[in-house]
Amino acid sequence: MIEMSEAPAIRSKWGQWQTVEEQISRDIASGTLVPGARLPTEIEIMHRFSVGRHTVRRAIAELASAGKVRVEQGRGTFVEEQSVIRYNIARRTRFSKNLKEQGRVPSGQPVEELEIPAPPIVAAALRIPESDPVYMIVRRGFADDVPITVSRAYHPVSRFPNMHIRRHQGVSVTEIYRDFGIPDYLRHRTTIFTRLPITEEARLLAQSQEQPVLVVQKVDVDMQGCPIGYSETVWAGERIQFAIDYDEEPGNVDAAAGAQKE
Repeated sequence: MIEMSEAPAIRSKWGQWQTVEEQISRDIASGTLVPGARLPTEIEIMHRFSVGRHTVRRAIAELASAGKVRVEQGRGTFVEEQSVIRYNIARRTRFSKNLKEQGRVPSGQPVEELEIPAPPIVAAALRIPESDPVYMIVRRGFADDVPITVSRAYHPVSRFPNMHIRRHQGVSVTEIYRDFGIPDYLRHRTTIFTRLPITEEARLLAQSQEQPVLVVQKVDVDMQGCPIGYSETVWAGERIQFAIDYDEEPGNVDAAAGAQKE
């Protein structure tokens, strides 16, 4: 049986299952529990953390939902054999291409499509008045059926009429741009930072709300430098690793790309 590292003191009765989940997540991330390893039994975890059966089952359920462990009836709970995704960021970053090059199967799921007045940050990025209508398109991105992103993309209604309908139908942004006379486009600016997810983001990413996410804000421009899209993509931090690639245009540091567009 593989031993987990010593558990920290339980912070409070309310936070018991989160503490158990957090410690096991750390053991997986650190290699104490390697891919394919069987976790200690339910009773052993109860004794180690001084918690009840319900607490352990809730923690294991959350870990399974996040894709970190799998429960096999009659055999036990095992660490999933998943590697961190290396996501390359460059001037022409494409979600599907990135994942396919690593042997992953990319997919997407519509969450919400709305037409709204451009919020200040979106209006500034797209260089349009705040009153101008934009489509806000919210989607989930998957790698091998594991959720890795929640993206909110904004596009001017005047330039891309009915874009939200086509995105709901699964048409890629690249294809939609092409249909509107934009055969190629670049990333103008990328901002990356970390924070804790809000409740809905944690639910959509199938992770704990106490696990940090990576947030990527970026602006797309056409080949004339006119902004055509702004997005904020929330990535499951423990499942992704970014690599910045400037080989396409050496020396152009400000032109790094980011986030999901296919």
